[in-house]
Amino acid sequence: MVMPPNVPSISLCLNSLLHDLRNVIKYQGARLSSKNRLPLALFLDLMGLRNRMGIKQGWKAKAAANVLRGIKKAVSNAGPLSKNFRAMREARAVPSAARPTPIASRGGKYIPEQIAIEPLENESLDVWGFKDTSFIINERGNVELSGTRYELSGQDLPRLLPWINRTLGHTIDGKDIKTSHYPTFIAEPLLNAGFMNEIRTALAEDQVVLDGPIRLRHGHGHTQEEMYLIKYGKMLRIPDAVLFPTEESHVTRIVEAAQRHNVCIIPFGGGTNVTDALRCPENETRMIVSVDMRKMNRVLWIDPVNRMACIEAGAVGRHITESLSKHGFTMGHEPDSMEFSTLGGWIATHASGMKKNKYGNIEGIVLDVRVVTTSGILSRPSALPRESIGIDPRLWLLGSEGSLGIVTSAIVKLFPLPPERHYGSVVFSEFEHGVEFMYELAQQSTRPASVRLMDNVQFQLGQALKPAAEETQWEIRKAKLQKFFVTTVKGFDPDRMVACTLVFEGTQEEVAAQEQMVYSIARKHAGLKGGSENGQRGYQLTFGIAYIRDFMMNHHLIAESFETSVPWTNVVKLCANVKRRINEEHAKRNLPGRPVVTCRVTQIYDTGACIYFYFAFYAKGVNDPSEVFKEIEHAAREEILNSGGSLSHHHGIGKHRRDFIPEIMSDAMVEWKRLQKTALDPMNIFGSRNGLPDIEPSSASRSVETFSPNPVTSAAGSHSPGIWARFVLFIKRIFSKRGNA
Repeated sequence: MVMPPNVPSISLCLNSLLHDLRNVIKYQGARLSSKNRLPLALFLDLMGLRNRMGIKQGWKAKAAANVLRGIKKAVSNAGPLSKNFRAMREARAVPSAARPTPIASRGGKYIPEQIAIEPLENESLDVWGFKDTSFIINERGNVELSGTRYELSGQDLPRLLPWINRTLGHTIDGKDIKTSHYPTFIAEPLLNAGFMNEIRTALAEDQVVLDGPIRLRHGHGHTQEEMYLIKYGKMLRIPDAVLFPTEESHVTRIVEAAQRHNVCIIPFGGGTNVTDALRCPENETRMIVSVDMRKMNRVLWIDPVNRMACIEAGAVGRHITESLSKHGFTMGHEPDSMEFSTLGGWIATHASGMKKNKYGNIEGIVLDVRVVTTSGILSRPSALPRESIGIDPRLWLLGSEGSLGIVTSAIVKLFPLPPERHYGSVVFSEFEHGVEFMYELAQQSTRPASVRLMDNVQFQLGQALKPAAEETQWEIRKAKLQKFFVTTVKGFDPDRMVACTLVFEGTQEEVAAQEQMVYSIARKHAGLKGGSENGQRGYQLTFGIAYIRDFMMNHHLIAESFETSVPWTNVVKLCANVKRRINEEHAKRNLPGRPVVTCRVTQIYDTGACIYFYFAFYAKGVNDPSEVFKEIEHAAREEILNSGGSLSHHHGIGKHRRDFIPEIMSDAMVEWKRLQKTALDPMNIFGSRNGLPDIEPSSASRSVETFSPNPVTSAAGSHSPGIWARFVLFIKRIFSKRGNA
């Protein structure tokens, strides 16, 4: 029999009908029994089969009519479900010739409803995170994470202290607490009367804060040195006032007033940096103002068709995620600090997130920025997919660390929320095998959203953080069987084996393909599947484990993290060299016990990877342990550079690493950075002095004399030279000096 032209295959029709069946079940919202699923499917056939099969009068029409009558009769047995079919069909009916709505007619931007923002007062001033969350030793003698915010919260961790004792080679007494004296010292504010008078007319009373503890919090980030100083030492210079703008015009007024009265500004995002970026220069004699952006936290608009959103710079990661998810989107940027760090901070530090494999780093997500500078607002009329417009001033803000201006908002890419998210894990017999797996995975065109390889020490820490609540009799037996299989049958050494955690995101088909590809590569490198539960635990632990540094400091341990990026050929060598160097430096100083040094490979690229280190040592009885830690970390950074690593992958430079700048940049590159800073901010208004060898206040004063006594407007009302004019004048002056020499 010859079929009519343009008749789709039976399999295509059946697939289409099954798709309709799923949609109708979702629409109906009913849990259908197996008894009425078949009649429902038949009714769907009735609804669409005639058109889809191209049935026409004259071609088996009588037979087709008999089939359809039979279907109708079968449908009548479906019971009350059939009552809604007509309405459902009408709601779904689309003309056979209908086409998708043209892109240009699909609507545009809209202003989303703002989510409720948790008060800033809920965050701790002297330790990481929320006030209601911390690691403690409970009455049972076990470590516990207090509060209810995390999966780990409220559960006994009986393995953690024993593991710390074994690893350190020193017994930690849970009752031996190094008492914090926070706040140890709060310097009196140095106020500029003219500036304060002007600001009080521009901002509301609650937007201008002189309270001592608030000023102290805005004078530091989260390096171990800073956290040690606020509890056991002194921060000699802190901001003299903290300002909380709520709109861009407030930021503009602050910057203009700072120029008129020669006041130093240090922008503040989430205060999570580990680079001394917020430390106030101790020799700064001007009034220092911290501009806290967290009250500028709105999603200003969402463009669902072009998949963009405009977000204020003070929005923190957890709020961005919550707000966008209500509209079916995500930015996909999830740094470890995402609960507290801000969009503006991500831009200023050139940040990277845990899911960068799927969504990219911040430079690939941000399409445009608005920035208040000493020359005015940097802005563009629109955000475009890509441009070639010569030197783009907006790109200078990536990694500028608050030294050129204040980011007030940014336009970012959006991605649809992934319909599927699976977790996974793989165990390898040793770190080198895991690195080989990561390298091969990096060469694939599609990768899991997140893939992180933990060394043996970090793998053991993960095991030590397993709650006792999970240890049912079945779980205990299961764990013993797994251990027997891995260590006895497969021969993995518990003191060498490592683990890799995975996050897969995408459609059901994409996730299935990723899983098949990943586990196939893992088998080539003798990897064993570790299960989805371990993968999920490992990923979620990132947020809870951030609190452990402050717990350790309470018990005489000094600890901190640092990171780098390195080509694939140097990954294993760099990890080994850094661990060796830290152990040598620890032994050289005759410090008690053994140091804890651990690393993980956290982000992968075609050409290399990011490596994240943790380092801790027992410090009771050590003279100035914070300074000792700083010396050893400095030695570790030297080893990183000697082993082919970067100065930083995503933390940035700040003042913590700026002494290494001459080792990674030529003299000409350093000079260009100096010229850029001095030309764009001749008064050094944004005076954090991050990212470059120190610029003394005296040099800033000379720059002011070179260009203009007032970069905004002089007393007579005439405008100073524009930004590019000042830049050209400065370069001419530099080269004329060289010529005269």
